[in-house]
Amino acid sequence: MELGGEKYPTRHRCRRCALTSVAIILCIALLLVILGLTVFRIRSATTTVNAVNLNGLHAGIDIFHLNVDLNVTLDIDLTAHNPNVASFRYGEGSAELFYRGAQIGEAGIPPGEIDAGGSVRMNVTVTIFTDRLIGDPAAYTDLLAGSMVFQTSTMIPGRVTLLGFLKHDVVTYSSCDLTVDVGSRTVDHSECRYRTKI
Repeated sequence: MELGGEKYPTRHRCRRCALTSVAIILCIALLLVILGLTVFRIRSATTTVNAVNLNGLHAGIDIFHLNVDLNVTLDIDLTAHNPNVASFRYGEGSAELFYRGAQIGEAGIPPGEIDAGGSVRMNVTVTIFTDRLIGDPAAYTDLLAGSMVFQTSTMIPGRVTLLGFLKHDVVTYSSCDLTVDVGSRTVDHSECRYRTKI
């Protein structure tokens, strides 16, 4: 060590360099943790049912054979929203139609991709399997009463990929209870519930 005190010994310089390096690494790690908990946090993609329209309804009763002649087609207008900072790629989803707990119709939702922070609107047409509905004696009662209650269920599975290597599977679900007025062939009332599984 020089007497003037202008130069530090090599050991002190190495210690200062090591402490500075550790401080920089800790700051970068802290920054990554903060970004991971805020900006890059995986958020739930959502599916919203905008409208349910009765596209086609033909209803009648064959009294001689005690049969219900029923053909129903529902158009479900969906919006899938991706709140993440990365795109949401979804696979083939499904839409199902239920009457009194029994599945009576289904339709596929084609695969696609939603940009970061974007939304995609899609229409799904669900056709009823009339043979499953005709076998239910409650269908006669509801048809004569003038209204029928259906339930729809949609499921869209997908994956969000952040920074090219952080992959998270996300499945969005929606279910709706629909009251259909047989006389006017319209949906009188609908109530929907939504959930997402990460």
